[in-house]
Amino acid sequence: MSSIRLMNRTDTKFVSSKTKLVQLLRHAQGKYFVQEIDGKRIADYRTIYWDTNEHRFYLEHHNERAPRQKVRVRTYLDSDITFLEVKTKNNHARTKKKRIMVPAPDRLIEAGGEEFLENHVNESLGSLHPTVQNRFQRITLVNYGKTERLTIDFNVQFRNFETETGCGTGDLVIIELKRDGNQYSPVLDILRTLRIKPSGFSKYCIGSVLTNPALKRNMFKEKLVRINKLVNNIS
Repeated sequence: MSSIRLMNRTDTKFVSSKTKLVQLLRHAQGKYFVQEIDGKRIADYRTIYWDTNEHRFYLEHHNERAPRQKVRVRTYLDSDITFLEVKTKNNHARTKKKRIMVPAPDRLIEAGGEEFLENHVNESLGSLHPTVQNRFQRITLVNYGKTERLTIDFNVQFRNFETETGCGTGDLVIIELKRDGNQYSPVLDILRTLRIKPSGFSKYCIGSVLTNPALKRNMFKEKLVRINKLVNNIS
């Protein structure tokens, strides 16, 4: 995995269901490695997104601004490793990720979080606060050529710190293809066979919309309708 970190990459997302996921995994056999850690092929994640009081990062995405950024604290629960991360998507559809390791989600200052945020998002730690948390499970596939990584997220649960509201996503599956440029990808043929089409999906934005009715959401209404039709049991 260290050779395919893809910190500067293009991302293509797809939204599907657990039924289609089973089919995808069958088709992927013989074309992909699966990440396994201590015998586990399904990893547990927790992510806490931070934003300003005015929801700067949420609105940048909603208003389709480019470049746009997100600030998050991600914990790999199986290894208990936590990173403070800044993701930047530029106007060429490339995603760059900067991160530093921190002792815990509530111990950012001692790891240099203040300077890190000022350098990368021009915000102080004091101007940001936790807004939405998600927990999910992930399967990670790597193609035999080691030029791409495919992450498959499911059982996503959201919790909003501002409204104290939570929700789940039923059978929803979020597939993300991460690669350096537009190199050939075996999974694209599989996805076409299964009639799974590209569909943008931001866990932060969708989690925010589902748990905070006060947020501006015009640009996400159509996406929410499509997701409900696809899965039919978001709870």
